[in-house]
Amino acid sequence: MSMERPVYPFSAIVGQEAMKEALLMNVIDPSIGGVLIRGEKGTAKSTAVRALADLLPERKAVHGCVYGCISSDHEHLCADCRQRVERGEQIVFESRPMRVVELPLSATEDRVAGTLDIEHALTSGKKRFEPGVLARANGNILYVDEINLLDDHLVDLLLDAAAMGVNFVEREGVSFSHPSRFVMVGTMNPEEGDLRPQLLDRFGLAVDVAGEQDTNRRMEVIRRRLAFEADPHTFISEYMDEQEQITQAIISARERLAQIKPDEDLLRTAVEISLHLGVDGHRADLTLVKAAISAAALDGSDTIGLEHILKAARLALPHRMRRRPFEEGYLDMEELETWLVKRLDD
Repeated sequence: MSMERPVYPFSAIVGQEAMKEALLMNVIDPSIGGVLIRGEKGTAKSTAVRALADLLPERKAVHGCVYGCISSDHEHLCADCRQRVERGEQIVFESRPMRVVELPLSATEDRVAGTLDIEHALTSGKKRFEPGVLARANGNILYVDEINLLDDHLVDLLLDAAAMGVNFVEREGVSFSHPSRFVMVGTMNPEEGDLRPQLLDRFGLAVDVAGEQDTNRRMEVIRRRLAFEADPHTFISEYMDEQEQITQAIISARERLAQIKPDEDLLRTAVEISLHLGVDGHRADLTLVKAAISAAALDGSDTIGLEHILKAARLALPHRMRRRPFEEGYLDMEELETWLVKRLDD
């Protein structure tokens, strides 16, 4: 009998559409750069992240690889797999379920990045590496709850690995690296402090969530939670069809992603939106384009429409907008839509 703790279904979460879309857009295109979810306690942040793994199709990984290498590309293999290839061994892939790897707040740098046995390297001339969280995260979702309370240097370490797809460890002149390609998701309560602007910009998307204000929807949240706690297995079975529909939508969107090519008008639109809103740097433009393409793929569309651009802007820009100290980034979507429609009509 499985002793795994039942997970609340992603499809059973009431509301919070922007949060759910941001998560799905990232699993469709991990190069978007992850998502930061900000909101008060009890708004289904952690529930949504942990539920995400149940929706994801299995992935291919090298059989027997402790780092879960997900590619046969020589440059993206770990040292062990590269040596196997160089010896002429056949690389065999196996199917593995994607999972959510959680990073505890108490984690040290060694636990995150892994450790090198310096004494062994000096005496034997061979590297001995003890994998850390970033090794287990490869090909999966890395989840950091209360990320604003994590030491800044650890957040930098995580974001660097996410951006490069490689974890690089160096101790006393001895270095080691392994692939670490993952979707990074951070959640936080802004009342407990914010992230530095430089770190905010490194997250592809950011979404602010709040509790439901509609009476009926708020009642439905309670009704579903009580039903889940009373009989989780029956509750989960009631949402199996909806879960499968989302899984198939993810698979279809991933296939469609390569077919949707950003044209010159999309690139110009993304750049002009950033300039119109006073967003610094080019990361916002690139993320906006990728997010719009992912949103279109998720909708089952082969073309990028105004609704996809606006959806991407809502998620990719507010946390990058210029603001005074202690001010929140705010994006007036009505003003942006009016401006954008006028621009497209001109």
